[in-house]
Amino acid sequence: MFNHEPDKYTCPFCVLVQGGEGKHNSQQDIVYRDSDVLAFISPRCWPNNPGHVIIVPTAHYEHIYDLPLQYASSIHKVARNVAIAFKYMYACDGVSTRQHNEPTGGQDVWHYHLHVFPRYNGDDLYRSHADKEFLPPEKRMLYAQRLRDYFGENRAI
Repeated sequence: MFNHEPDKYTCPFCVLVQGGEGKHNSQQDIVYRDSDVLAFISPRCWPNNPGHVIIVPTAHYEHIYDLPLQYASSIHKVARNVAIAFKYMYACDGVSTRQHNEPTGGQDVWHYHLHVFPRYNGDDLYRSHADKEFLPPEKRMLYAQRLRDYFGENRAI
């Protein structure tokens, strides 16, 4: 119900979940994975908020209307821990989350996903737009490695 995913849609997030490489993401972008959730550095970059993370369920659900509560709970548990990691590893001043549903709601990938942004005083996140170019893999790798280091230091999610 309320679905907008086109016929024969190749979901870029499912490709990543299944171990593949997408047009804009690779396995090196992943900062956390468990049976329910995958978290990775976004290939899109907001000028004053680099290194933001996208969290997706490992099963394909188009939007919040379809998302089972088991996945919603897991996604927000990981979002909380990503936010804490941002405080330590990015020294940010705060954190924001965004989640969009349907075209009018701003959704443009037909797989539920939650954005977690590091925030800085005066960053103007809600009036800025993502850079037109995607963040190159080598730059994403720098952010991904910092977060993997944080989660790898015996910090359980």
